[in-house]
Amino acid sequence: MARKPEASNRLDDAARAGWLYYVAGRTQDEIASAMGISRQSAQRLVSLAMAERLIKVRLDHPIAACLELGQRLKEKYDLRQVDIVPSDPGSTSTTVGIAEAGAAEIERWLKSTDPIILAIGTGRTLKAAIDQLPAMECPQHRIVSLTGNIGPDGSAAYYNVIFSMADAVKARHFPMPLPVLVSSPEERAVLHNQALVKSALQLGAEANVAFVGVGELGDRAPLCEDGFLARDEMVRLMDEGAAGEICGWMFDRDGQMMSGSINKRVASVPLPSRDSASVIGIAKGQRKYLALNAALKGRVINGLITDEATAEFLLTQ
Repeated sequence: MARKPEASNRLDDAARAGWLYYVAGRTQDEIASAMGISRQSAQRLVSLAMAERLIKVRLDHPIAACLELGQRLKEKYDLRQVDIVPSDPGSTSTTVGIAEAGAAEIERWLKSTDPIILAIGTGRTLKAAIDQLPAMECPQHRIVSLTGNIGPDGSAAYYNVIFSMADAVKARHFPMPLPVLVSSPEERAVLHNQALVKSALQLGAEANVAFVGVGELGDRAPLCEDGFLARDEMVRLMDEGAAGEICGWMFDRDGQMMSGSINKRVASVPLPSRDSASVIGIAKGQRKYLALNAALKGRVINGLITDEATAEFLLTQ
């Protein structure tokens, strides 16, 4: 019989030790005894479980300051749903905290016994959120990707999350087999007329909830870094007043969709109506301030998951 690689065995031991410590509530001495190892080895295995992100922690007790900020944002922008997580001043991560909160909110929707259509965007934050989801069986739901899963060179887009979600959630998944941007409005019309694409477009329009990232603009913007938009075109769009993007759709500082050629080339599924669906943006940090403020002002989104520092900024606008 083939032996499992040593690294795999060690992760198995780390997962067992992590489960005993965080789920079963056993002490490190008890773990050492149960696994037949030294206390120091048990301690190292528990630490390894955390370092390898085998353990996912959720805080179920709401924090009063976060609840207050959330209520004020809800009233200021007439939002359907707001979740504010604590800020970590020492962290440079753009996903920690909001990814976990996003996963909890996605899970809450998927626990519905009534069939729903859940639309999902793309990007680093959403991928981090999907990575936090537990395995779920919900065949009554349909999940549709709002953005294409193809990169500008024809390769699979790395941060498209529909396939990662399909690994965790047993439901019907509908990818969008297009790039985010195409070369012309005419090309988009031809592609959107394909049967598979029409199905995704229809599901997106009927979605009950959508989870989206909120993209900042600039030469470090995801659209530029991922090769969808040339940096000179990004500069031109910013000069024309663009402030942010969601699923490739560009909007100005007032949250109004840009009327120029760029949005005519976006092949993404249009965001569902905010009158009938919850469109929840997940983002935090100074780089997102301008885009988030614009998206809220123009009701591009009507739900928000962010952190304390970002919430405090938005309340000053």
